[in-house]
Amino acid sequence: MSTAPLSTVVLESRFAQELEELSVPWRADDVADPRLLVLNEPLAAELGLDPAWLRSPEGARLLVGNLVPRGATPVAQAYSGHQFGSFSPRLGDGRALLLGEIVDAGGRRRDLHLKGSGRTPFARGGDGLAAVGPMLREYVLSEAMHALGVPTTRSLAVVATGRQVRRETLLPGAVLTRVASSHLRVGSFQYVRATGDTDLLRRLADHAIGRHHPDAAGAENPYLALFEAVVVAQAALVARWMLLGFVHGVMNTDNTTISGETIDYGPCAFLDAFDPATVYSSIDHGGRYSYRNQPVAAQWNLARLAEALLPLFDEDQDRAVSMAEEALEAFPRQYSAAWSAGMRSKLGLPEDLDRDVASFLVDDWLGLLQQNRVDWTASFRALGGAARTGAHAARDLFLDLPAFDAWAERWRAVGPDPGVMERVNPVYIPRNHLVEEALAAAVEGDLDPLGRLLEAVTAPYDERPGLERYAAGPPDDFGTYTTYCGT
Repeated sequence: MSTAPLSTVVLESRFAQELEELSVPWRADDVADPRLLVLNEPLAAELGLDPAWLRSPEGARLLVGNLVPRGATPVAQAYSGHQFGSFSPRLGDGRALLLGEIVDAGGRRRDLHLKGSGRTPFARGGDGLAAVGPMLREYVLSEAMHALGVPTTRSLAVVATGRQVRRETLLPGAVLTRVASSHLRVGSFQYVRATGDTDLLRRLADHAIGRHHPDAAGAENPYLALFEAVVVAQAALVARWMLLGFVHGVMNTDNTTISGETIDYGPCAFLDAFDPATVYSSIDHGGRYSYRNQPVAAQWNLARLAEALLPLFDEDQDRAVSMAEEALEAFPRQYSAAWSAGMRSKLGLPEDLDRDVASFLVDDWLGLLQQNRVDWTASFRALGGAARTGAHAARDLFLDLPAFDAWAERWRAVGPDPGVMERVNPVYIPRNHLVEEALAAAVEGDLDPLGRLLEAVTAPYDERPGLERYAAGPPDDFGTYTTYCGT
């Protein structure tokens, strides 16, 4: 086994050095006997880390923050956030630490971050810990999203701490090692704006431009260009969620990234039967973050970012507001364009098809899915088979056969492309019942179901024999699915 020394791990601390007002130096809780549960070896190699060394006792200590490379400065980050519409001026990393930044094999700077590593000054009365189940859940969901082509934070490892975590019951504890382009979020800018320090706001914006949107630096108004770039990134991201039937569940401003990556896999899930009003989060009683409300929530969050950035847009408040409104008005157009293009691909519609014809086909298809409560993922994949061979798998999903047949006749008449459909419609997603099954087994010490689930969802477009249950919807007795934030 490789015993690469810790000195080969180089972590920089640019965020902590450039924006020291936005973090508190902190150390992770000691873990007496860390035990690696799952390691993302391809991601480790991408980061220039030796997987064999990470599997060693020394590597496990790095993954829980107890072994810190020389020169690194672990910090808990400060930020604010609107949580379900209510503003909290001081949130921050209550149970997380930014170990530092690592430059990967492609030259990209990425955060190495811990979740569940102990209480910090931002803990707000929480214990700062995390349980095995929710951390493995984030590992599965984030890696599945990456495989589906969605911009996302990644999961490098989950390490058991051997410590019990008190929730409704006592649960085994764990630390997740997360990788992200950065952890800059709308809430970061809200926190700084609340201080009234315009110089710090400018420094934060310059840091975000350099880290994520460098083209904005050359614009006539770099800070307006930064905002416009974030609008574009978020419109594209949420469109991807919607096309895959993904429900984030907790779209607070502290979970809206400047990079356009998906972050925080708490009360999230994928649609089974299509219902636009679907809510999975146990605390979202009003449906604020339901499936159909996600684009609206994203635009609302971006409005909060615009408010924070106003002093940088223009010294004149009225002109600054006008600039922000004009930039924000682009979101619905950009989202709609991304959604429409994605739906055309999911239905295999020709690029030159009349826009109105395409729109009617899409709208009528969604109506059929909702009225018949058809599985979102399975329906699109089965329809691809129907385009290729005329198979009845898609038709068999519907109760209203005359309505399906009438729609299918119109759809076949435009010449759908099955190859395009198979490239964008996955066979395997993290099915809610399978995720719960794998996590329940893992909590009891059996990681085999987790490994089999990961095998399926990390190659989601490649149909393979023996994995039929990973493509199937939930059993009839699965019931109404509810997720929890894991804190």
